[in-house]
Amino acid sequence: MFLLLFFVLLIQFFTYWIFEPLASFLEYVLEIRFFPIVALIGLVFLFSAKNIEQDE
Repeated sequence: MFLLLFFVLLIQFFTYWIFEPLASFLEYVLEIRFFPIVALIGLVFLFSAKNIEQDE
């Protein structure tokens, strides 16, 4: 049981160690710098979608 717990904690530590810098960088870039561009693209995509429920 303790061996399983050790492996789970080891996997969580290495996952945090590998992905935390990438997640921190993406959070900084997407939140501060590219938010207006992402929001504009999202709004254009949202309002330019074709109506799927058209009668044929």
